[in-house]
Amino acid sequence: MKQKLNLSNRIVLLAGGAFFIFPMLAAFEFSLRTNESKSYGFDNFRWIFEQDGFKSNLSVSFRLALVTAICVLVLMVPTVVYLHLGGARWKRLVEFICLVPLVVPVISFALGVGTAFPIFLQSTVYELSFLYVIVSLPYTYRALDVGLSSIPLLTLVEASRASGASMRQTLMYVIIPTIRTAVNGAIFLAIALSLGEFTLAVLLHWDTFPTWIANVSQGHVLNAIALSVLSLFGAWVVVMIFALAPKSLRSNKIQEATK
Repeated sequence: MKQKLNLSNRIVLLAGGAFFIFPMLAAFEFSLRTNESKSYGFDNFRWIFEQDGFKSNLSVSFRLALVTAICVLVLMVPTVVYLHLGGARWKRLVEFICLVPLVVPVISFALGVGTAFPIFLQSTVYELSFLYVIVSLPYTYRALDVGLSSIPLLTLVEASRASGASMRQTLMYVIIPTIRTAVNGAIFLAIALSLGEFTLAVLLHWDTFPTWIANVSQGHVLNAIALSVLSLFGAWVVVMIFALAPKSLRSNKIQEATK
């Protein structure tokens, strides 16, 4: 029975992987076509780097993604930890609030900026980061909630506090490293949404990398595919940097906190 379940799980994983991998491979192959699809090369990718606004708009989107990821972690990690430790009575309310962006049209968020955001924030492109945080709440909350549900959180907190660590140290050096996979998942979701979100940027009249792609790729099918492939690859690179770079730093901090 167990072998049948393992086989079924592998089949499902292979089918799911094929569902994502084959379209990506097909898009990459299509982006390499040149000379009316008679040969292959990197002309379409070179064309991207030669276009005006590539570096500036890409820089804007990366900065927005960075701010969004930081805001998500600062807001959601302490909130979800509190819900699991002693705020269970608020969990249904927080879950409802986090699910609201799924049912409220994006245009409503854009229209509400004029009354909800202060004037100094409306004059900068970073207002999009705060909207991206809201739109990503259903996904980042669920990722962190599942991660915290899979560990003995109360035991870890009590052991850390008994060793003399403050709650901030416990959060930074014990809880977050323990749920590193969930944190990386939340970061990935926030970054992916930030780098690919188009509607809010258009409605609020900001130039970002997705809006630049929409404008520059009109009438250039192969170049548009190359742009999409490059954007996906770039998002993965950023996520890997977030996932791998802090590893040694976290290990050192944990050792310092436990001395």
